Amino acid sequence: MWMYLGLLAALFLGLHNLCKKDAVRDNEVFPVLLGTIGSGFLMLLPLYIGSTYLPEVTKSIGLHITEIPWSTHGFIVIKSLLMASSWVLAYQALKHLPITIVTPIRSAGPFFTFIGAILIYQEQPKSLQWIGFFMIILSVLLYANIGKKEGIHFKSNKWIFAIIGATFLGASSGLYDKFLIQNLSLTPQTLQFWFCWYTVLILCVILSVTFFPKAEKRAAFKWRWTIPAVGILLQAADYFYFKALQDPEALIMLLSAIKRSQILIAVVLGGLIFKEKNKRKKLIPLFGIMLGVGLILYS
Repeated sequence: MWMYLGLLAALFLGLHNLCKKDAVRDNEVFPVLLGTIGSGFLMLLPLYIGSTYLPEVTKSIGLHITEIPWSTHGFIVIKSLLMASSWVLAYQALKHLPITIVTPIRSAGPFFTFIGAILIYQEQPKSLQWIGFFMIILSVLLYANIGKKEGIHFKSNKWIFAIIGATFLGASSGLYDKFLIQNLSLTPQTLQFWFCWYTVLILCVILSVTFFPKAEKRAAFKWRWTIPAVGILLQAADYFYFKALQDPEALIMLLSAIKRSQILIAVVLGGLIFKEKNKRKKLIPLFGIMLGVGLILYS
């Protein structure tokens, strides 16, 4: 079941990436990010109110937000800092790079998670899993060569370094999720609510320096329906992902790889919607990534 939940998370993540590309296109990045996380928080807020005043109702539908000690809040703040940093870098990169380049680089995330899962959680990969992961990495390198033809040089483009940094931070947060869900026994909705709350606070601090005092940036911001859609789709994806992690048998390195199947939506539909270049050539490394994910599932 945890593998099926991982595939559901991948579906919502793929749709989330499409909406995110539209939300940041020719737009101010930081207020878009605050709008997406804020939308997710507002979606979860009724659950928190219901858990406070009508706990029997939220418990009956399995969406009760439990009370947690202050020490656990500290652990969630760490996750919020990791993901806020990752998103700031990723959103800036997505604004300046094609989605068909950004998404495959993000697909290298399972490799970082793979190493962490071995070193931290002692997860034991099989031979086919090794092959699958290295196939994913080689496919990402193929995307680098295709990116050069679009004028994107991976060694000198600062947005490439930004998306690589975002990928590493995101993978670190993914490894941390297993600790939060399994070791601290947090329910998905409890983690999601407090994570959104602390991330909104962090982003408000950032925007108080980079956006709110600057009239020209406020004037440049464009509200789009895709901004709340990004937040809602992300919360749906996170819910299924955290539900999968609740299973003691779930392997974080495999879940991370399964989530990469979102790339099918991002590259195929994203390439058509945003009319990006070299779509056919990008199908070759896309097939390599999908084959790598398939080997992991098969093993």
